[in-house]
Amino acid sequence: MHKKIEEIKKLERPPRVIKNLYSKEEIEEFLNLYEALPTTTYNKKQNVIKKRWLQGYNDKLEKLFCERLKNEIGDFKMDNLQADDGKDVYGLLQKSYAPIGLHVDSGFNFENQIYRQSLIPLTPVGSTVIFKNRFYGNSTTFTLDPVELEKKNLSYGQNKRSSAHLNMYDKKPFDRKMHEKYLTHEKIENLAGLEVEFVYEWELGSMLIFDRTHLHCSSSKIEGAKIGLATFTKK
Repeated sequence: MHKKIEEIKKLERPPRVIKNLYSKEEIEEFLNLYEALPTTTYNKKQNVIKKRWLQGYNDKLEKLFCERLKNEIGDFKMDNLQADDGKDVYGLLQKSYAPIGLHVDSGFNFENQIYRQSLIPLTPVGSTVIFKNRFYGNSTTFTLDPVELEKKNLSYGQNKRSSAHLNMYDKKPFDRKMHEKYLTHEKIENLAGLEVEFVYEWELGSMLIFDRTHLHCSSSKIEGAKIGLATFTKK
């Protein structure tokens, strides 16, 4: 468990969306950045290509992004994976061909006071489901898959696998209509006890901001592939 849970809880807020934050030209710059960056990982099981936003690829975009994020969440420090040279990266650009499952991006260092995360869609089709349920352990993928649950020897930056969430919240069955509409890629049994707080429908130029303690996942809504920029912060 995070050691600064009380400080983390004091700063928690509901998810929110800032519309028209980025122009069409700026979104195009982000897409060009995605093409220029080297691939960090290609997770074939998840069918997602991940690229770290390394420093020095676009100084103007780095400054623009940090200034606008600070305007929305106040002072922060980056808490993304570090580059091979030890420098902070600005975020993670992900190209997903399939929906990302239930997880929490609560970090790997219990000494940190985790804060907000942001998501900028770089393609127009997609949605993200934020649950009311929160988690104060480290970054975790929640699953019932016995093969996934056996994975213990994880590399740097990989989420822990767990089914502990099923014992943390009440056993109330998940809303079937919500499952059919947004979450058919998830077994409904894996969502027991969860309640949806917010569904973010992707819109170019907007940015979603939410607490890093929120359980969340992609919706089933995808057309071919989608690209998004995720950033994780701490105080």
